[in-house]
Amino acid sequence: MGIAAQLSVSQLCSCGLSSALLRQPIPKFSSSFLPKSPKLSLQLPKLAAPHGRGALVVVMSMEAGIGVMGTKLGMMSYFESDGKVVPVTVVGFREGNIVTQVKTQATDGYEAVQVGYRRVRDKKLTKPEMGHLQKVGAIPMRHLQEFRLQSVDGFDPNQRLVVDEIFQEGDLVDVSGTTIGKGFQGNSFFCEKRFGFENSKETGGIMRHLFDGGIKRHNFKRGPMTHGSKSHRQLGSIGAGTTPGRVYKGKKMPGRMGGSKRKIRKLKIVKIDKDLNVVMVKGAVPGKPGNLLRITPAKIVGKNIPKN
Repeated sequence: MGIAAQLSVSQLCSCGLSSALLRQPIPKFSSSFLPKSPKLSLQLPKLAAPHGRGALVVVMSMEAGIGVMGTKLGMMSYFESDGKVVPVTVVGFREGNIVTQVKTQATDGYEAVQVGYRRVRDKKLTKPEMGHLQKVGAIPMRHLQEFRLQSVDGFDPNQRLVVDEIFQEGDLVDVSGTTIGKGFQGNSFFCEKRFGFENSKETGGIMRHLFDGGIKRHNFKRGPMTHGSKSHRQLGSIGAGTTPGRVYKGKKMPGRMGGSKRKIRKLKIVKIDKDLNVVMVKGAVPGKPGNLLRITPAKIVGKNIPKN
């Protein structure tokens, strides 16, 4: 503590200082008292160089080109010209694939095209959704998705995207959708059948999950079926007792399976039928017939994705 703080007001007044001056509050310092320096000014971060890792990350988050949305119709066998049988997925297109919004760097901070798909009745949408579509004169559509691009030149609101103009037979595409939901998967059983525990919240409810299986969900190896084994489809050890003394987060255990978003990359377009308005893609895609699919040009390093 300084000397002035230890002295009383009367002692300081005897030194020639007035009491009114001493009782005034000490002014608080703020940034206005500091000298202005160019080092203290806020500056926007500079963009990474085209060959830098930061620029590569931005490119990877973008699509290789504009895409469309479709509906999975099912699978069939397709005979090529040489007689080879190829399993294909038939993707149909309902009314839609209309540009509902074009986002630019100046107005939104990034380049993207918003596309709508599958026409519905007006009462199926909320008023904000209807207002958003009526602003560009588009029909009411259920699904709206964005395709982030490097450039949005050539796209206008209420523009209809034609599939055969975007894709050609032989092109590679990425198809994303929602997988088929399988529900809760696991070989559940009550522990009192084996260990005599009561199925209560304190014992049976906790011990029950320690012996559930995950063969179907996580491709676990099955246990011995003979020689007196009682653990045919049950989990093994899920962690040590003393260290760490707990079960790690993310441990593969029984739970809900399926119903998640998945993307299948680099599928070949075998056939485009303009009369039926369908596209045949080689192989399987996520989801069941009737599910929504998102089809975009495949990202290929060295072709539409830079190597470095």
